Amino acid sequence: MKRRRTALLSLAALLGAALTGLPVQQAGADEVEQLRNGAFDTTTDPWWTTADVTPALLDGRLCADVPGGTADPWDTAVGQNDVTLVKGESYRFSFTASAAPEGHAARAIVGLQDAPYDTWYEATPQPSASGDSYSYTFTSPVDTDRAQVAFQVGGGADAWRFCLDDVSLLGGVPPEVYEPDTGPRVRVNQVAYLPAGPKNATLVTDATAKVPWQLKNAGGTTVAHGWSAPRGTDVSSGQHVHSLDFGAYRRPGTGFTLVADGETSRPFDIGTAAYERLRLDAVKYYYTQRSGIAISDGLRPGYGRPAGHLDAAPNQGDANVPCQPGVCDYTRDVTGGWYDAGDHGKYVVNGGIATWELLSTYERSLLARTGRPSKLGDGTLAVPESGNHVPDILDEARWELEFLLRMQVPDGQPLAGMAHHKIHDQQWTGLPLLPSDDPQPRELHPPSTQATLNLAATAAQAARLYRPYDRAFAAKALGAARKAWTAALAHPDRYADPNDGTGGGAYPDSDASDEFYWAAAELYLTTGERQFETYVLNSPVHTADIFGSLGFDWGRTAAAGRLDLAAVPSRLPGRDRVRRSVVTGADRYLATLTSQPYGMPYAPADNVYDWGSSHQVLNNAVVISAAYDITGAARYRDGAVQSMDYVLGRNALNISYVTGYGEVSSHRQHSRWYAHELDPSLPDPPAGTLAGGPNSGIQDPYAQSRLQGCVGQFCYIDDIQSWSTNETAINWNAALARMASFVADQG
Repeated sequence: MKRRRTALLSLAALLGAALTGLPVQQAGADEVEQLRNGAFDTTTDPWWTTADVTPALLDGRLCADVPGGTADPWDTAVGQNDVTLVKGESYRFSFTASAAPEGHAARAIVGLQDAPYDTWYEATPQPSASGDSYSYTFTSPVDTDRAQVAFQVGGGADAWRFCLDDVSLLGGVPPEVYEPDTGPRVRVNQVAYLPAGPKNATLVTDATAKVPWQLKNAGGTTVAHGWSAPRGTDVSSGQHVHSLDFGAYRRPGTGFTLVADGETSRPFDIGTAAYERLRLDAVKYYYTQRSGIAISDGLRPGYGRPAGHLDAAPNQGDANVPCQPGVCDYTRDVTGGWYDAGDHGKYVVNGGIATWELLSTYERSLLARTGRPSKLGDGTLAVPESGNHVPDILDEARWELEFLLRMQVPDGQPLAGMAHHKIHDQQWTGLPLLPSDDPQPRELHPPSTQATLNLAATAAQAARLYRPYDRAFAAKALGAARKAWTAALAHPDRYADPNDGTGGGAYPDSDASDEFYWAAAELYLTTGERQFETYVLNSPVHTADIFGSLGFDWGRTAAAGRLDLAAVPSRLPGRDRVRRSVVTGADRYLATLTSQPYGMPYAPADNVYDWGSSHQVLNNAVVISAAYDITGAARYRDGAVQSMDYVLGRNALNISYVTGYGEVSSHRQHSRWYAHELDPSLPDPPAGTLAGGPNSGIQDPYAQSRLQGCVGQFCYIDDIQSWSTNETAINWNAALARMASFVADQG
C-alpha cells in the first residue's frame, strides 16, 4: 500500500459556512495566531456550523446542540475557513471543549476546506461535562491559504451539547520532541524462538567491551550464560549495540528473559506453538477485510459488522459501478474481494500480489520437504466456507479471485480482456467509518497493463491449484488468464495515471516487463505451452538480477515468477539456472542479515526505509526460505527463521509489528474500521495484523510532526493517524502469512 489521504468534510457540510474578515491576532515575536476570534467573548463570527445546528454564546463559549441520528462525524460540524499554513512550519493546535452529557467524542481536524478535503492533522478528544483543555503540535505538509479548522461532532445516536473556547492555531512554535518508549535495552523476539533454531538478541549499550549475559527461565533461574559480541554503531538505528547468541539452549518453555548490562528483556517462549497460531491468524485477517459480506461475530468475536458496499444505504454499492467520466459507457458488478488496507478501495495490482502470495503459501505446503498442507486445510481458519472439503486458505483466496475476475473488461468493449486498475470512492473519506456506512459514489478506473497481467498471473496460478476441488472454476480462471494475456500483448503500455489518487491510491507503475514475465511464468507452469515457455526464456527479466535490497512488492513482481519457476516442477529448459539464481539471491540476503546487528535481511540504500518495510523484510526472508526448499542447507532455514525476530520485537523500537504478538505490539494501525483509538466501540486490528513499519519518507502529517530527522528504524509511530508508517495492507499480511507458515513448518 502506498498512498493515503483522509477527507475533511463533505461538501454538504460546507454549505453552512459563514465568513467575516476579522483581523488575525498576534501571539508573540516569533509565534503567529492563525485563527480569528478563538475566545468567543462577544460573537461566534467568523466560525461557521453545518445547517443542522445554530451556534450560541454561553458564558464566553461557542456552544452547539448536536442532533442525534446522524450517520457520520462530518454531518454536524463547527469550523473556520481560509486559514493560512506554511509548509514545514510547526503549529500548536489547542482548545478547551466540553460535552454534555459525557461520553461523546469530537473529531478535531486541520485540513483542506475544498475537495478533496485532505486532512493534515486530526485528534479525537472525548471531553468531560466540565470541560478539558487539549494541545497538539503538528508540522504542515503544505503551503495554503485554504486550510480549515473544524470540529466534527456528528455520527451519534443521541443528542448532546458541544462547547468550545480558547481555540488557537499558533504558528512558529518549536516542533514537538517525540521520545519513543523503547523499554529494556535487551531486544529480543518477544514471541518465540524455535527450540532447534537460531536464538539471537541485540543489546543497546555504551560498553565497548563484551559483557556477560544470562538466560533465565520463568522462575528466574539462570539456565544459560555467555558473553556479548560488540558490534559498534548500527547504521539502521544509530545505536551502539552488541549481539547476543544463545542458540545452544534448546529446551522448550515459556516466560524466558535475557539479562545483560543490568537490563532484563521482555519475556519470550522457546517453542513452536506461537507460530502455529500466527500461521492461522495471519490468514484469518483476510476474512475481516472482506467486502460484500457480513462479517460474523461468531466466527470473529468482536469483529462482526454489516456487509459493506452491497447497495444498502448509505452505501452506493459495488454491484453496478460505472467508470470515471470518459473511461467507459458500461457498469460492472465488482462486489466481493478484500478491502485493500485502511480504506474501502479495492485494487487489482495489490490484490494480485497478495493473492499470489497466499496461493504460493499453499502451493509450497504441497511441494516443499517440510510442507504440511493440512495445517491450512478445511476447517482451520473458521471462515463461512469451512466444511466444504476445500482447504480454507483456497476458500479465502477465492473471495479475492472472484473479484479480480469481475474487474475484467467485458467482451465487445474496446479494451475487452483487460482489467480495470481499481475501484474506490470518488473522494477520500474520514476515520472512523465502517464499510457499510461509506456514503461515497464508487467508480471504476481505467484498465492498465499491470492490472491485466496481475489478473493473468493469479488466475493462471489458481487454475492449477483449484483443479482438484472445482474443475469448472479452474477452467474459468484459465480462460480469463488467457484472455488477459492476449489483451495485455495488444495493449502493452497502458499505465495507471500517477495523479489518479483522489479517493484511493494511484498505484502507478511505468514498467510492465516484470508483470509480463510473471504472467508468462504462471501460464507456462499451468499449461506447459510453448508460447509461454518462449516468452519466459526470451524475456530479459528471466536472467536479470531481480533480488534487490527492497525485495518484491506490487510494483516489483519479477520475483513472483522466478520463485514459482524454481519451486513448481516443469520441463523449462535451464530450470537449474533459475533455481541457482534464487539461491544466489538468498546468499545476498543472508550476507545482509549477518551484517545487520538486528539480524534482518534488509539494508536499503542510504538507510532509507521504504513504505511497508516490515513486509519487505519478510519477502526477502521468503527468498531465503525458498533457497532452503531448493537446497536443504541449514543456513537458509536458520536465516529465514531468524528474519522473523525483527518483526516480532528484535528491533530498535523494541516493538512487535504484529498485533497481539509480543508484550508490546502495534495495535493502532491506520484503518477506518479497526479504529478503537478514535471510537471505543470499534476494535483494534485483529491478532496477526502486520503494521507497515518504519518509513523514512514519513509522508503523513502526524509522523512528520513527531519523526522529523528520524534514523531508519526510528521512522515509525504506532498511531492511527500515521498512514505512512502504520497502515495495514493485504499484500503486507500475505508476506507475514507466508513466513509464519514456513517457520511453523520447521517445528
